[in-house]
Amino acid sequence: MTLFPQSGGEFLAQELYGSRERAERFYRDQVLDVLTPEMVEFLGEQTEMVVASVDTEGRPDASIRFGEPGFVVALDERTVAWPELRGNGVHTTVGNLLKSPAAHLMFLDRGKRIGLHLRGYTRVIDLDEVAEAFPELEARGFPARGPERWVVLHLSSSYIHCRKHFPMPDGAVDWGTDDMKAKGGDYFGAKNTPSPWAP
Repeated sequence: MTLFPQSGGEFLAQELYGSRERAERFYRDQVLDVLTPEMVEFLGEQTEMVVASVDTEGRPDASIRFGEPGFVVALDERTVAWPELRGNGVHTTVGNLLKSPAAHLMFLDRGKRIGLHLRGYTRVIDLDEVAEAFPELEARGFPARGPERWVVLHLSSSYIHCRKHFPMPDGAVDWGTDDMKAKGGDYFGAKNTPSPWAP
C-alpha cells in the first residue's frame, strides 16, 4: 500500500487534534488518483471552478473560472484541461503555474450540494501546441472570444467535498454531522474504484 497522501501539515494537525484514524479512513475510502465516471459526468455539468496556485515565494492565490457547462474537459481518467480566456492581463494564476505547476481545483455545485477536489501538476499550453497535441480541445466551440491558451492538469488526487455544510433549499445546514447520508455518501463511486491508498 502506498503511503497516505497527506501533507506534513495535515499529519501534524491529525496528531495534535486526535483525528488520525478518521483521516486515514477518508484517505482509504474517498481519495483516488483517477477520475471516476461519476466525476467525469459531474465535471461536464459545472460552470465554475476555483483554482489555487502558489508563487515561487510561497504566496498563495485563489482565482475563479467560469464557462459553459463542461468548460473543464476530462481528457482521460487522469487528465483535465481548462481554457484560459482573456482577462486583465496580470496572469497571476498562469504565471504561478508556469513557475510552480502544482494546482488545486475545487468545484462546488450548490444545486447538488456536493463538491469535488482535484490536485495535480499543470502545463500551460499555447494554441499552436493545442492544435497538435489536443485536437479535441481545439475543436471546442465558444460563444464569444475563444481561449488564449489552455491549462492541462495531470491528476495526483481526486476526492469529494461532502455536502454536510452546504445549505439546503430551506437554508438549514447539517453542521458537523457524521451521518453518511447527510454527507453525500459515496457520491462519486470512490469506494468501488481501485486506489493506491486502499488496502
